[in-house]
Amino acid sequence: MKTPTKFVKALSAEQRAQLLDIYKNNPVWRTRQRAHAILLSARGYSLDQLAALFEVDRDRVSQWLDWWEQDQFAGLDDEPRSGRPPKLNEQEQARAREIVAEEPRSTKQGLQRIAQEIGKTISKDTLRCILHAGDCVWKRLRRGLRAFRDEAEFRAAQRELAQLRLEALAPGSDFDIWYADEAGFSLQPSVPYAWQRVGERLELATTHGPRQNILGFFNLRQRFHSFAFTGTLDTHTVIHCFDLFNQRRRKPALVVIDNAPIHTSEEFEEEIERWEKDDLYIKFLPAYSPELNLIELLWRKIKYDWLPLNAYQNFKTMTNALFEVLKGVGSKYRITFS
Repeated sequence: MKTPTKFVKALSAEQRAQLLDIYKNNPVWRTRQRAHAILLSARGYSLDQLAALFEVDRDRVSQWLDWWEQDQFAGLDDEPRSGRPPKLNEQEQARAREIVAEEPRSTKQGLQRIAQEIGKTISKDTLRCILHAGDCVWKRLRRGLRAFRDEAEFRAAQRELAQLRLEALAPGSDFDIWYADEAGFSLQPSVPYAWQRVGERLELATTHGPRQNILGFFNLRQRFHSFAFTGTLDTHTVIHCFDLFNQRRRKPALVVIDNAPIHTSEEFEEEIERWEKDDLYIKFLPAYSPELNLIELLWRKIKYDWLPLNAYQNFKTMTNALFEVLKGVGSKYRITFS
């Protein structure tokens, strides 16, 4: 029969701050785990909730709380063990981590190679402990384009843009830097992180439907111009938007854009000389360098943070919410550039 749940006694501000530091910075993951459990228990998490969260049985969690009540911070650490030495010595553990790093998606393949190369068989749990001790965690991979770009060209453009930003933001500057790009919004929402109750999961409805395309111009002073289209964006449309932007700007401008086909087409390039005569200049980024276009930060904030979760009920509610956000860019919605 389960015993009633229990909680640690109320924490002082000093204890909470020290536990939070241990949870974030202690090199031993078991110690971090116990510190986290104490913090959550003080917030009212039950033994069952903590057991589900840390994937251990409730008796183990109860023991952690007892250790805290008895020994405070000393109860977070493991006592020295007199058991058998680890199967892999430090050098072999380092090699095991190198093997896993070569194919980080497959623990099974890593175990097989460790047995072949080192000549010792270890369990999946042992390998997991070795990886944790080497500051490795299991988390989602990210897509990227860095492998395809010219790194020297990227660094040169990065330095040049940094200098241009300083000049544009200097008092009395006689020109602006603008970042231009297209983005699409549909009823397939970007999936953000969010606070959720233990044992429950928030789900976002997703469906196929029309796509709301936006072409935007964004500068370092949070000024923003946008143009919305439900159809396909082609070069002719982009040129028209640049002409409209050209009429709205207040001073000579450098517009940073990527190398999308609608930007590098012959039709678009024929307009560049005309715009330059009117003090509107175009700077193309190196290939595969989206992070140099700062408007990408704006699109990401809109998709992951600023669009409310209830916006995806249908295309009308999504576009209405999107246009409200776009109207608020620079006032209600702002980005802090580092």
